[in-house]
Amino acid sequence: MVDKYYSTQNMIVSINNQFYLYRFPKNMSSEKPKTATNIQTIAEKVERLEAMNEEALKGGGDDRIAKQHEKGKLTARERIDLLLDPDSFQEIGKFVTHRATDFGMDKQKILGDGVVTGYGTIEGRLTYVFSQDFTVFGGSLSETFAEKIVKIMDLAMKNGAPVIGLNDSGGARIQEGVVSLGGYADIFYRNTLASGVVPQISAILGPCAGGAVYSPAITDFIFMVENSSYMFVTGPNVVKTVTQEDVTSEELGGAQTHASKSGVTHFACANEAECILQIKQLMSYIPSNCEDDPPRLEYELGDETRAGLDTLLPDNPNQPYDMHEVIDGIVDTDSFLEVHKDFAGNIICGFARLAGRSIGIVANQPMVMAGVLDIHSSTKAGRFVRFCDSFNVPLLVLVDVPGFLPGTDQEWNAIITNGAKLLYAFSEATVPRISVITRKAYGGAYDVMNSKHIGADMNYAWPTAEIAVMGAQGASEIIFRKEIQGAKDPNKKHQEKINEYTEKFANPYIAASRGFVDEVIMPKNTRIKLIHAFSMLENKVDQLPRKKHGNIPL
Repeated sequence: MVDKYYSTQNMIVSINNQFYLYRFPKNMSSEKPKTATNIQTIAEKVERLEAMNEEALKGGGDDRIAKQHEKGKLTARERIDLLLDPDSFQEIGKFVTHRATDFGMDKQKILGDGVVTGYGTIEGRLTYVFSQDFTVFGGSLSETFAEKIVKIMDLAMKNGAPVIGLNDSGGARIQEGVVSLGGYADIFYRNTLASGVVPQISAILGPCAGGAVYSPAITDFIFMVENSSYMFVTGPNVVKTVTQEDVTSEELGGAQTHASKSGVTHFACANEAECILQIKQLMSYIPSNCEDDPPRLEYELGDETRAGLDTLLPDNPNQPYDMHEVIDGIVDTDSFLEVHKDFAGNIICGFARLAGRSIGIVANQPMVMAGVLDIHSSTKAGRFVRFCDSFNVPLLVLVDVPGFLPGTDQEWNAIITNGAKLLYAFSEATVPRISVITRKAYGGAYDVMNSKHIGADMNYAWPTAEIAVMGAQGASEIIFRKEIQGAKDPNKKHQEKINEYTEKFANPYIAASRGFVDEVIMPKNTRIKLIHAFSMLENKVDQLPRKKHGNIPL
């Protein structure tokens, strides 16, 4: 039994006739808290939060935002709003500020510190994004700026979602010295770890110079905007000092320069709105991560014949035709998205849909340099093949290749090593791979362009296909040299031997008899054959030998 006896300062408790004294704390009060004071405190806290949110949304302030607009450029937040689904953006690190104290930086702190980071959705699919804010310290990268980007890249890898970087930065924040450089390295490292795990897309929407260019260079696709974005390791002033070359930023590293000359950028866009629209279009063809399949649209089979393909190729085998017309005759209407359109035009790369299925296409282009393989076309196609293989995008290869480009320029600039990149990429790829030989497939280029011998799953040929070591004219000159030289009319004899060689070898039937070609088909039936073949291969499993990684010839 417990009895309690109270006093003003203590309490005596009796338990089983034993008495215990409990003393109240001296500061204990019986008064209730003042509710009005608490309400006022909460109101002040809410007001502070609202003020900070409003301040963060303004970035570098109204004047700098106005200057950004005067240049025809959007702000960091406007770009995100345009990219992501409405009201889907969730910001991370809105109140982050830099830690620098030197050079008066302790008096210049802006919420967010020059980069807006977070996640949202594109067509309902989770996407991580960072958008550099040029209105804040010129978008320069600080320690905390880098930490914000690294955080969302880590989240992207953990959750299997793409990362899109909207770049508009003056480079490293000089006031922070080596700390800023370390921040770049942290990002480069994450880019490398994420490569092949989740798609990484970079949009260059302003300056991107010095070390800043290497993060986009590691990502899968680069977009640039004409007349407002540029990329270079060293700017025009340094170039002029060192080499005496007088060049503008646009000439040195503008969108068209990198789209057509260097191949650094995959897409050159007229303005930011078009750039962001193309990013969203690209996203519709690729999966969220290396474990997913690409998005697929519903499709009902109908009449899939394309009669126009039967009459597309010219009678003269040396006359060019546009491979784009072949592609358009095979894929779903208006579904082809070309990648690297202005670079190495002798080969075509891009995404398309076939009966709603996302596929990657690599095709020789007879309209440019007769479709030969050279240094640039080999590296362009090799990189594209590796991306498709990383992210489970089946490959269609359209072959019309007379060989590798001869000449000292090609040999001295390592056509051997660069051509081997494409060979390596195809040989290593484990996604479904199908080739269609439309016309020429000569020499080593026949092997390299996804032949059966390097792992292609299905190979088709049109009746116009010519599969041989080399062209009839060159081959007859070598094989029948003595007969031609000893003939009364060497020219006539040479033409006879050309015809003989053409009849015997310039066709797909010897290859078909060996099983190197699975079927010779009419061009009009190509689409339906491919639809059935890719459907048959959709559960393909192919394992490479156990190893850490291969050593691609770089």
